[in-house]
Amino acid sequence: MIPPSAVSVFAFVAAHARALFALPAQEVVLGASGSGGAAGHGRALFFDIQAHRGGRGNTVENTLPGFAWGLINGATTLELDNGITKDGVVVVWHDENITPQKCIDTGPAFPDDPDYPYVGKFVANLTLAQLKTLDCGSKRQLGYPHQLTFPHTPISTLKELFSFLECADPQHRVLLNIESKVDANWDNRTRDPLTFVEKQYEAFKDSGRMDAITYQSFDWRTLVAMKSLDPTVMTSALIDDETAAETETEPSPWLAGLKLSSFPGPTLGEQIAQAAHSIRADIISPAATALRSRGVDPEGEAYEGFVTREMVEEARRLGVRVKPWTVNRLNVVERMMNWKVDGIITDYPDVVRRWASQQNLPVAPRYPKQRVFSCLDRYMGRR
Repeated sequence: MIPPSAVSVFAFVAAHARALFALPAQEVVLGASGSGGAAGHGRALFFDIQAHRGGRGNTVENTLPGFAWGLINGATTLELDNGITKDGVVVVWHDENITPQKCIDTGPAFPDDPDYPYVGKFVANLTLAQLKTLDCGSKRQLGYPHQLTFPHTPISTLKELFSFLECADPQHRVLLNIESKVDANWDNRTRDPLTFVEKQYEAFKDSGRMDAITYQSFDWRTLVAMKSLDPTVMTSALIDDETAAETETEPSPWLAGLKLSSFPGPTLGEQIAQAAHSIRADIISPAATALRSRGVDPEGEAYEGFVTREMVEEARRLGVRVKPWTVNRLNVVERMMNWKVDGIITDYPDVVRRWASQQNLPVAPRYPKQRVFSCLDRYMGRR
């Protein structure tokens, strides 16, 4: 077990001084558990509704148009993913490779490029110039029939997203939950954990939004490394039944060498909370529904959840917040809220926001369309 580092009095005072005197990001309600702000930043005003990949139920995912609509739909937090290119640039993209379901080749980055076509290839094996030729806004994913498309939308760098937000969110109100897409099973498919941490941390510092960022990953090695680099960075330990799986002799490759069965539990959910606490994670972000579940709704047949009441209660006891993903059905939202989770990550932030408002939970304000779309036009190169 990795022991938590002691926090100095100076660090404690400095952290609270920042919270008191800095221009606040989107403030968040003290989690339903009472364990802290929904984004873990020690602020208290809005319940944390996170727009998963910008809100992929509404708009093509992980794109500037998607994040624009996340702001307009009143998400407290924009959730997004990062990959790293062959030439070391942090980009906003979920998959290890360029999937044909999401992107279209438009032409090579330079004549006779031997890597062309790029669709199907790994992000880590392509340069930013090559990625920038792709149209990743024209295809509507089959599982999201209401998804707005934005033809000719390129993959953005993390720096470009921050620049767009400076225009659309100049007061730094929105929160960000940023994931490192490291493959712990196949180390030749993505860049390594330390490269992710170093490159992402540099971008976070340069953004001026460090206090608004949570750093999340399924690969807990990146969370350990980020805390070692800067203990003040908020971290969130992603997990599901696949990444939690271990053998009698070997831990899961995703959990930084930790063996869940070595924690007292007694249930798996409690062991997950204890393991996340041991690496100083501020949040656990488990799948709401088990990947193996044959049902989709707790009111229907054959539904199997991954989050459990015991997990949430143990996390609360340890001072760790819980924010499940990806919660797209209100029956699941209500189940999670009955267990007093601290936030909801969803593809439909507008729907969950409407539900939260009905429950008299404080919700973040919507951003004005005209301003957001004006910024989107500017940063999509339409001016």
